[in-house]
Amino acid sequence: MNSVINWPALVSQLLDILLALLLAPAYSGWLTCCRARLQQRSAPSLWQPYWNLGKLMLKEPVIADRATALFHLVPYLVFAALTLAAGIVPLLTSQLILAPMADAIALVGLFSLVRVFMALAAMDTGTAFGSLGARREMLMGFLAEPALLSVFFTVALMTSSTSLATIVQTLLHRPFEIYPSLAFAGVAFVMVFLAENGRIPVDNPTTHLELTMIHEAMLLEYSGRHLALMEWGQSLKLLVYTAIGCALFLPWGLAESPSVATLALAFLLLLLKLLLAGVAIAVLETASAKLRIFRVPEYLGMAFIFGVLGMFVHVLLET
Repeated sequence: MNSVINWPALVSQLLDILLALLLAPAYSGWLTCCRARLQQRSAPSLWQPYWNLGKLMLKEPVIADRATALFHLVPYLVFAALTLAAGIVPLLTSQLILAPMADAIALVGLFSLVRVFMALAAMDTGTAFGSLGARREMLMGFLAEPALLSVFFTVALMTSSTSLATIVQTLLHRPFEIYPSLAFAGVAFVMVFLAENGRIPVDNPTTHLELTMIHEAMLLEYSGRHLALMEWGQSLKLLVYTAIGCALFLPWGLAESPSVATLALAFLLLLLKLLLAGVAIAVLETASAKLRIFRVPEYLGMAFIFGVLGMFVHVLLET
């Protein structure tokens, strides 16, 4: 039995998932702190998301009478799917037990699964805001997922693989050069990142204006531990997207062999990347204005064009 199980990869996989679950609320809190400081407002504590989640976990959810079993089940499905997505993306090392089983396309499929179940749950109670947010969310997904796939395909053409672990290992051993295709893919990824996580200029995570909200509209009917799972899942999604960006465009620092020393160094570099990414996202949000909802398709269409340009540039100039 010992000869069959890859124990180092299994331990690394469990550590990767546990670290994502623990760091996700702190990362969201760091973004909030950076944004508040840049806007010259009083910043909340970095640990405020943990206190909010703990308070919500202790409360019983209030469920609408017309809600079906789907409404009860969706928070657990969403949280489980995003936890699995966190296990696919390398945080500390590319030597993961799930690496041969799931690739970038499966990762996009998990994000789509989360979107569909959230939209169904939002429409389940029959409220106007839930249905409004679900329709907007599905429209965004219809436009954002091809753009995200084009980013993955650009990197896959460079590395001849759609496996994130293989992509990271290939990029780590390539000579440091400026690749125009990665520049186009990077711009497309940042645009999709902001849209998929409900950040400005597409959505504002701090507002509840019914005419503009998208992601928040689907959570209005949740409360108690169900709301805690949904908010924890959104923080986890934000961390996973940041980890994807680091794996594709800044893979340096990931441990190639799961030893204590290399994992400790990778953890410190991961914290540094998250700190810098939080500052960069806060600067982008502070310097940008929110788009009108009818301009969002143009925004995501431009992201898709940048992703396709990345593939074309690689085929025409880098092969």
